[in-house]
Amino acid sequence: MAKPSTEKFLIPGKPDLLAARQDWLAGLAGARRLAANTLEAYERDTRQFLQFLTGHRGGPPGLSDIADLRAADLRAFLAWRRGDGAGARTLGRGLAAIRSFLRHLERQGVANAAGATALASPKQPKSLPRPLTAEDARRVVSNDEQTAEEPWIAARNAAVLTLLYGCGLRISEALGLTPGLFDAGAGETLRIAGKGGKTRLVPLLPVARQAVAEYRRLCPWRLESGTPLFRGARGGPLAAAIVQREMRRLRSALDLPDSATPHALRHSFATHLLGRGGDLRTIQELLGHASLSTTQVYTGVDTERLLDVYQAAHPRA
Repeated sequence: MAKPSTEKFLIPGKPDLLAARQDWLAGLAGARRLAANTLEAYERDTRQFLQFLTGHRGGPPGLSDIADLRAADLRAFLAWRRGDGAGARTLGRGLAAIRSFLRHLERQGVANAAGATALASPKQPKSLPRPLTAEDARRVVSNDEQTAEEPWIAARNAAVLTLLYGCGLRISEALGLTPGLFDAGAGETLRIAGKGGKTRLVPLLPVARQAVAEYRRLCPWRLESGTPLFRGARGGPLAAAIVQREMRRLRSALDLPDSATPHALRHSFATHLLGRGGDLRTIQELLGHASLSTTQVYTGVDTERLLDVYQAAHPRA
């Protein structure tokens, strides 16, 4: 990655601080291999911070000015940026950039990062998940709607997506399933190994069992009991990126919004259950959420849907 350039900007600061900043940016681009967009954002964030310090301290800052920054100085910077219209996400990223720079200086023995570490990041707004409609979800999981030309791959894609929507699984959980879980004698539930090594039981709908059975019938690869159930085109374990790619193709074919992702099927599972009278505690268990507060986001989704229906249907709305 090319060394970040700052020549086109007039950056206030004394030579010792500017040299240290350039060294930090070069390290992010080299050893850290930070993404180009992140590197550009960090350069911009720290440049704005130096501009703020110039006014805050009454002149271009040097290493001596930044050596013992207090949390109050950083709060003043965030307030200054907020006054320019910066949102919580922008402020959070800016604080992360400053922390990274100060830690770099601390490792060099020329600054103290305690003030930046002690300051809490701005609270980020919670974005509601965007579920598919029930009809769109049914289309996505239908074998007839799959875009793959190979029948067994189309059946595989339908089976994976059906498990995401029908059982509320994460992609990693679906791809971690083994054939033995679906062998003769298996019950009406699946034991899922979720995050943090926690396991949970989820109901296995007949439609999901049938989708898996159809995939197994057509799959050209030997599916032994303890091996991955879902396979790629060459017989290896199916990668999550392939599922995401197939979903992008379905979005295009079915004219669905960009928010229609594999994970949106898990959101749809929870939202549709809640809309049909499911209680939050049960949905929490089915999703494998450690905290009920994580599941409560779906109450906002369902309320949003109800308000949309009200606005569209009520004569006085």
